[in-house]
Amino acid sequence: MTYAVADLGGGTTEVSVVADGVVQMTGYAGGGEASVAEFTPAQARELAAALVRAANEAENLAPSEPVSVKAQELRRGDVRDGDRSMTVDRVKVDEAISTAHVTWKSDAGRTWTQSYAMDTDIRLRRRGPEAAG
Repeated sequence: MTYAVADLGGGTTEVSVVADGVVQMTGYAGGGEASVAEFTPAQARELAAALVRAANEAENLAPSEPVSVKAQELRRGDVRDGDRSMTVDRVKVDEAISTAHVTWKSDAGRTWTQSYAMDTDIRLRRRGPEAAG
């Protein structure tokens, strides 16, 4: 299986598994010229972790206006606005008692659950990814 990601310059990077469990990353510049790098599975995981850290850092540096959403509309990956980073890990809505049970996760990996009235405004630094339809 091959995974492809478009870049800002109109190029594409393809990632696939080749013979003997090697992960191959092929980048195609806008003109079609290819650049190939190969990684062991451990090196590929290390690269993926570095990309995630860099993406988080870039998002934290990007200027953005906080938004408010209703507790019942929170989704996994939403980041709460405030001094400490808290990310939504899970939301369970109990319509019978008009309550949203939100499980938060800190950067240190600590998790806890808080309950909110479903229509409570929660201020977010940024929204998480849209759920796949």
